Amino acid sequence: MDDNKRMESLKRRYARTPASARRRGPMGPGRNSQRKGGTPKDSKETIRRLMSYLRVYKIHMAAAFICIIVNTLATLAGSYMLRPIINRFIAPVDGSRGSVSGLAASLGIMAVVYLVGVTANYAQSRVMLTVAQNALQKIRDDLFVKMQKLPVSFYDTNNSGDLMSRFTNDVDTIGQMLSSTLVQLFSGTLSIIGTLSLMIYTNIWLTLVTLIMIPLMMKAGGFVARRSQKYFSAQQSALGAVNGYIEETISGQKVLKVFNHEEIAEEEFDLLNQDLKNNMVKAQFFGGVMGPVMGNLSQLNYTLTACIGGLLCVLRGFDVGGLTVFLNFSRQFSRPINEISTQVSNVFSALAGAERVFAVMDAEPEPADDEDAVELNPMKGYVELKDVCFGYTPDKMILKNVSLYAKPGQKIAFVGSTGAGKTTITNLINRFYDIQSGEITIDGVNIRNIKQSFLRQNVAMVLQDTHLFTGTVMENIRYGRMDATDEEVIQAAKTASAYSFIKHLPHGFDTVLEGDGSNLSQGQRQLLNIARAAISKAPILILDEATSSVDTRTEKHIEHGMDRLMADRTTFIIAHRLSTVRNANAIMVLEDGEIIERGDHDELLEQKGRYYELYTGVKELD
Repeated sequence: MDDNKRMESLKRRYARTPASARRRGPMGPGRNSQRKGGTPKDSKETIRRLMSYLRVYKIHMAAAFICIIVNTLATLAGSYMLRPIINRFIAPVDGSRGSVSGLAASLGIMAVVYLVGVTANYAQSRVMLTVAQNALQKIRDDLFVKMQKLPVSFYDTNNSGDLMSRFTNDVDTIGQMLSSTLVQLFSGTLSIIGTLSLMIYTNIWLTLVTLIMIPLMMKAGGFVARRSQKYFSAQQSALGAVNGYIEETISGQKVLKVFNHEEIAEEEFDLLNQDLKNNMVKAQFFGGVMGPVMGNLSQLNYTLTACIGGLLCVLRGFDVGGLTVFLNFSRQFSRPINEISTQVSNVFSALAGAERVFAVMDAEPEPADDEDAVELNPMKGYVELKDVCFGYTPDKMILKNVSLYAKPGQKIAFVGSTGAGKTTITNLINRFYDIQSGEITIDGVNIRNIKQSFLRQNVAMVLQDTHLFTGTVMENIRYGRMDATDEEVIQAAKTASAYSFIKHLPHGFDTVLEGDGSNLSQGQRQLLNIARAAISKAPILILDEATSSVDTRTEKHIEHGMDRLMADRTTFIIAHRLSTVRNANAIMVLEDGEIIERGDHDELLEQKGRYYELYTGVKELD
């Protein structure tokens, strides 16, 4: 595969937006999905939503804008004061010079005026910084809260590194715009209006020279701005792709090294990094070229104004003070135009980032509970699936007319080839996905009519992929039930046979785990995961390859603890190691989304069907 094709493939994998994910529909766990970057589609709507975060601070914003007005008026007034000072004390028209004390007094007044402007500018900077940070805090809160409400399918179809990029890089660009760009846009606009008014008052003919240059400056600025918007959008998308690849590569470092994938990873990262560099060069070039272009046009305007103004002084008696002030205004008039032009890149970058953030906020959340949703107090754990059909995409069914029944205290095992639908069934019981047809009931109540939070509170899961949070061992076990006492945590550890290794840790249960428990073995992490489920009072338990990371000796050691854990619970077990399901009350053999055999261990062996093949090794498991 050539570099261009590899680049396109990488961009699809690591730069997909939530919007595109919704268009394709949810995918199953572990499935690759195409990823592609987006471009801003509705800048006006994005700006409106950003401004909604500032409405709470109307008083602060009003105070900041008043300070901007005071600063602008002080700057303009101080500049115009040069005219009478020059005409009276430096180049008097009538030939009489004023006193030194009068000059000092005039300069003192001008200094006071400028000081007022500086003070007002300082005040607005402090106020806007506070407002911007408060708004950013609210944006981050809203984004994080929304991500807690998104379904599992969202995370199955979006790269975690790209989502992290929205939390960091994209939010930072929004903060830069809110804290400085808005102020400079308002201040620049006000300065242009005020300066133009004083220029007209000073000399209408010289003003016309300046006004002739404005269309040329605006046309040049618009040309650059249009290209800036496109490239800054591409830059944000490429940055998300790079972050996604880095996150995935770091988390999969062991796999990377096992398969000697380092050179390929370096090549792929180099392609993504090169794409980011190219987009950043284009974006920064068009963003940075705005200043020099506008500066050169401003210098041309200044030169024309000086030449024509000099002629007016000689031929039409225009005062030197007026010419000096007008030339100063000419530069002041160009300065806010230049500032506004250079801020265009920040605006487009922030809008591109804001749209990516709002794309997550606009993603479809999990379906809300029905108004008549109930809590089963207590939930007993009678689980039934009736002719359940489900597919991650409508055109491909994963489960086909699956029916089963489980009672409290029973252990139901699922075995079969990879991709047969075993994990999918457990995901449906937890209502991570909604089925297309059929019905799933618990204690005779359709799970759609049970409050989601209550449902998941009563279904404990031990997954093959463990995840430990930064915190102590005790805190990680207590994650299964936050109101558990220390004694209950210790008992749960004993039940899961984790107590023996925990007490040998440097600080026992108070040992702090970091980096997903990187200082523990995979088996130890899994034991903590089992202890987390043990402390839960959930009547339904799902074990998805729960002992796959535990050696045979440890597995035997914890069998009695697991039996105690499953004693009064409805337990669903997924296992490729068939020895772990021998004592299950019922074993469901799945193939291609259908239950082709069911019964206990002995019954299935007697049938000499698919289970017999898997158990005896007559036919290898796919």
